[in-house]
Amino acid sequence: MESCGRFCVAALCVLLTVCYPEMNCEPLNVHLIPHTHDDVGWLKTVDQYYYGANNSIQHAGVQYILDSVIDELSKDPYRTFIYVEMAFFTRWWKEQTDSKKAIVKQLVEGGQLEFVNGGWCMNDEAATDYNAIVDQMTEGLRFITDTFGSQYRPRIGWHIDPFGHSSEQASMFAMMGFDAFYFARIDYDDKANRIDRKTMEMVWRGSPSLVESTQIFTGVLYDHYTPPNGFCFDQLCSDPPMQDDKDLFDYNVEERVSQFISACLEQAQHYRTNNIMLPMGSDFQYENANMWYKNLDKLIHYVNKNGSINAFYSTPTRYTDCVYKANQTWSVKLDDFFPYASAPQSYWTGYYTSRPALKGYVRYNNALLQVGKQIEAMHGGYYDNNPSCDKLAKAMAVAQHHDAVSGTEKQHVADDYAKRLHIGQTECEYVINQAIDDMAKKYNGSSTLQLESCEYLNISICPISSDSNNQFDIIVYNPRGYTDERVVVRVPISNPDVLVQEANNNVTCQVLPISESTINVRRDRGSALYTLVFFATVPPLGYNTYFVRPSDMISGTKCTYSEPVLITDNTVVSNGVYEMKIEKANGHLGRIVHKKSGSFVNMNQQFLWYWASDGHNKESSQTSNAYVFRPNSSFTYNVNDDGNIAVNHLIQGPVVQEIRQEFSSFASQDIRLYNGSAHIELEYTIGPVPFQYSILHHKYFTIMHIFRDGKGKEVITRYDTDLETDKQWYTDANGREMQIRIRDSRQTWVWKNTAPVAGNYYPINSRIYMRDENRNTQFTVLTDRSHGGSSLTDGSLELMVRSYK
Repeated sequence: MESCGRFCVAALCVLLTVCYPEMNCEPLNVHLIPHTHDDVGWLKTVDQYYYGANNSIQHAGVQYILDSVIDELSKDPYRTFIYVEMAFFTRWWKEQTDSKKAIVKQLVEGGQLEFVNGGWCMNDEAATDYNAIVDQMTEGLRFITDTFGSQYRPRIGWHIDPFGHSSEQASMFAMMGFDAFYFARIDYDDKANRIDRKTMEMVWRGSPSLVESTQIFTGVLYDHYTPPNGFCFDQLCSDPPMQDDKDLFDYNVEERVSQFISACLEQAQHYRTNNIMLPMGSDFQYENANMWYKNLDKLIHYVNKNGSINAFYSTPTRYTDCVYKANQTWSVKLDDFFPYASAPQSYWTGYYTSRPALKGYVRYNNALLQVGKQIEAMHGGYYDNNPSCDKLAKAMAVAQHHDAVSGTEKQHVADDYAKRLHIGQTECEYVINQAIDDMAKKYNGSSTLQLESCEYLNISICPISSDSNNQFDIIVYNPRGYTDERVVVRVPISNPDVLVQEANNNVTCQVLPISESTINVRRDRGSALYTLVFFATVPPLGYNTYFVRPSDMISGTKCTYSEPVLITDNTVVSNGVYEMKIEKANGHLGRIVHKKSGSFVNMNQQFLWYWASDGHNKESSQTSNAYVFRPNSSFTYNVNDDGNIAVNHLIQGPVVQEIRQEFSSFASQDIRLYNGSAHIELEYTIGPVPFQYSILHHKYFTIMHIFRDGKGKEVITRYDTDLETDKQWYTDANGREMQIRIRDSRQTWVWKNTAPVAGNYYPINSRIYMRDENRNTQFTVLTDRSHGGSSLTDGSLELMVRSYK
C-alpha cells in the first residue's frame, strides 16, 4: 500500500541546509553520477573479474578501473566517483603504495570518491538471510571505518542490479543509519505507473512492526543504471564523443547539448523536485576513465553554457541532500518490490530456486559462521595468522552477491563460490573443534580430543562414524541461550548392533537402513548402510558428549533396529503430538491432526512439474531460465505415469516414525515424525533426471536447455488442503518479518495478469504459511534454504524445489 506523508528524520534536518557550490536552486539541477557496477562474480569468478582474466568470456578488469579512476579524480577537484563493492576495493587497496593510499584518502576526505552501500558486495534481496546480509555489510563497513574513519561510512543504499527488492532490506538500511535507498529494477508495469504519477521517489516503511522508525527515502532510477541514450563515453560503448573543435569535421556540440537537455527535461517531468540524478556508467566501466571524464567535462561545460539546465558532477549523497531540501510530501510504500518483471512474460521468479544445492550450502555455512563467531568470542578470539572464521566470513560475504546465492552465475563461477565456502568452512570447523577441546581441558580435565567434522551428512557420509567399528564419541554443541533437550542427531554407521550412552546413562536410540535414494545420490563415495538416530540434551552455550559403542562391548540397552515395511492400506502414524494419515488410494500424505487441540487439515501432498517454455510461442520468445520462471501453461504434470501414486515403506521405532515415499526414479521423499516433536519433517530427493540438451549461445553466456521427453521441467511440491484462505498467504522477508501475499493482485497498482503462475511466485527464505481464520488454523512450511513459492488456489501452497531446463 501507499499513502502520503512527510519525511523528516531529526538527524537529517541539519543536512537540509547543505548546498554545494556547484548547485543552483532555480533551474533543473542535473546530478551526474560517475559509477561502475562490478559484479562479485557472474560470468567470471571474482578473481577473474578483479585481474581482468578470461576476457574471452567478458572484458572486465576491476583493478584497472580503480587505477584509472583514481588518476583521473586527482586531476580535477570537481570530478566525483562512487564505489560499492569492498570485496574488490580491499583487494586493490592492499596492493597500493603509501603515497597512493594518501591520495585516495584525500579524495575520500574531499568528497570526490564516495563509498555507497559499502558492503562486501551488492547482495541479493530474495535468496539471502538477514544475518548473512548484516555480516556482509559488516565486512565492508568495518573496512571503511577502520581505513578512512566513521565519518566516511556510506549514507546511501545503492542496489542498482538485484532482481527485486525486499522490505527487510529497506528496514535494515534504515537501521544502519542510511539516509536513502536507490535501485533500478522494479516491475515494468509498476514503473510505468510511477512515472505517470510522479512517484518514482517515496518513503518506504519496510517494517510493519517498527513502522516509522525504519522508514527510508527511496528512489527508482529512470534509465536503469545507465546513462541517457547516446551518452555512454566508455571504451566499451560506441556513442559519439563530444567533438568541439570547429576546425575539424563532425563538430557536434549543439546537437549533443540539445539531445542531452531534452533527455534531462523529459526525465524531470516524472520527478517532484528540481533535481534529477543520472548514473553515468554501467557494468565494469571506467577501465579507461580518461574517456569518460574528458567527455563529461566538455558536456558539463557546454550544457551549462547553454543555461537551460545546471549539470555538474555529483554523488547520490549530494543528490539526496538536495532532494531533502525541497521539503516535498512523498507517497509512503508499505509492501515490497517482488516479484520483478521486465516484460509481460518475463517474471524473474526462477532465481528464487535456481541452484538449490548452492542455496542450501550457503544457508548451512551461515549457521556455521554464527556458531564460529560465538565460540571465537567466548574463547577470547584468535590472533592474526592463526586459524579463524574470517575466511568463511569473507566467502559468505561474496556468496551473498546478487549473482551468487541467487543461482544466476555460470557453472565454473558457482564452483568457485562453493570452493571458497569449503575452504572457509574447513578452517572455521577447526577453530570450533579447537575451542571445544580447550573447554574440555579447562572444565573437565580432559586430554586432547581428536575432533573431526562430518561434512557430507546430507548424503550419509561420515568416515569417523562409518569406519570405526561402531566405537566413537559424538560431541554436540548448543549455540542457543537455553538448554535444548531435543537435538536430533543422525550419523551413518556400518553395523546396526550399537548402543549410545551419556555419562554412563543409556540413551534411547534407533538404527534405520539408509534409503535407496540417498545411496543412489551418494554413489561410491561412502559405504555406510545404516543411520543412527537419537535425541541429545545440550546445555546453553555448551556441549555434551555421547559415546557410541558396539552392543557387545559394554552393558547397556541396544539401539532398536527398524526395518522398512511396505504399506498398501490407509496408514495412521503418530508421535504423540501429531497424527498423520497416508492415503491408500494414492500413497500421499492425506490428513494431519494436532492431537491436543483436535484441529486437523485434510490435504494431499505430492510432487508435480511445470513444462518450462523454450520461447517458441506466439506470446513471447522468452524462455524459462535461471532468472525467469515461465511455464508453458498453468497445467502441472505428474512425476510418474501411474497417476502420481507413491510407493510407501514405514519405519517405526522409539525415536522416529519414518515413511519413505517413492514417486518416481527421480522424485522421492522421507516423512519423519520424531517422537514428541511439534513438527513434521519432509526431506525430498529430486534427481537426477535423464535428459537431453540443446545449447543456445549468447554474446556473454551460454544457456543449456535440459529436456526429458523434450520438456524442460520446473519441479514443485504442492500441499493442497481444505483450508479456506481467501486468496491470501504469507512469506518471510529474509528470514524476519512476514509479508502478506494476495493472489492476482498488487498492493500499489492494478496488476495486468499476464503470467498467472510466475507472476504469483514470491521468494521464501525460511517459511511460508496460509491461514483459515474461521477455523483458527494455520498451515506453515519451514525451509532449510531459499525457494520460490505461491498459493495458486485457496488452501494450497507450492514450492519450487528443482529446475531442469
